[in-house]
Amino acid sequence: MLNINLNNPFEIRTVGMQALKEVLGPVGMIRFMQQFDLGYGDYTKERQNEPDEDFDEIDALLRM
Repeated sequence: MLNINLNNPFEIRTVGMQALKEVLGPVGMIRFMQQFDLGYGDYTKERQNEPDEDFDEIDALLRM
């Protein structure tokens, strides 16, 4: 086992990324990491501030 300083966040992150890359490969590592993207903002609050579009507006956008 490696001698990892568990009190050093940089070292933990570096060793963890290396382990993910070795086991999952580069694409698998990225897909794994994407699962933990928490996003940002407040969808509910932002959605309430947007005006409702009617059917005709949506139809016109789709026909562009």
